[in-house]
Amino acid sequence: MNIVAIETFLTVTRVRNLNRAAEEMNITQSAVTARLYALEQALGTKLLNRSRKGATLTKAGYAFLEQAELITSTWANAKAQANLPSGVTQLFSFVCAPALWPNLGQDWIDGLRRDHPETAVEVWAGLKSDAQSWLQSGMSDAALLPEPITGPGFDHRVFSTETLIQVSTVEREAVRWDPHYIFVDYGPAFRAQHAAAWPSGETASLSVSNPDWAREHLFKYGGSAYLPERIVQEDLAAGRLFAVRGSASFTQRSVLSWRKASEPAFAWLGSS
Repeated sequence: MNIVAIETFLTVTRVRNLNRAAEEMNITQSAVTARLYALEQALGTKLLNRSRKGATLTKAGYAFLEQAELITSTWANAKAQANLPSGVTQLFSFVCAPALWPNLGQDWIDGLRRDHPETAVEVWAGLKSDAQSWLQSGMSDAALLPEPITGPGFDHRVFSTETLIQVSTVEREAVRWDPHYIFVDYGPAFRAQHAAAWPSGETASLSVSNPDWAREHLFKYGGSAYLPERIVQEDLAAGRLFAVRGSASFTQRSVLSWRKASEPAFAWLGSS
């Protein structure tokens, strides 16, 4: 079975259109069709329904999808393992929610690389839906998210608990609404806490998924945002940012989830 044909099938499945798949893969539509036909012939079943509206999975296509992801991820891992530099014996694939990377996921990976020089590391940004799919397929080993990935074949532990505080570029009291407020999305638990504390229903004019981006924007344009206390301590001490007086603070939990199948290679996953 041709890996290229399977990768083409996955691309078509994702974009749901043969033309867009051809553009993304920089090949002709006829080449996409030929690859899909060869794959269906090899499997002896139809995988996709094609029409002018696009391409959708058949029942057999749905059944094959998980296996296709597993095959391609196994192939990618095999290529990576075959090309590991001298002294490196394994590859650790890590998924991190964008909001948890600054100082948290990044510091953990820095420590991992220092303590385990025999391990090569790749890091992907992703939310729970991405991470769950990548861990299930074996493409990734572990994920740092606001909530755990649960189910057979997975384990998890609380990675950290931190405080989010509202900071502003000007010294002020809490107000019902700041037109220059930046909403940083830390995940569903934060969204629920935020809605309960600030029920005004106003929509922030700027929303981001990474607190570092919000912090940089504050320094350039001014405003306010909820940021992890750990990344603004120096800014508060230096007077670059100010804690908004009377504003609610929130607790943010992060959870490290991993594939149990990865435990033999990375025994430190369960260590706090």
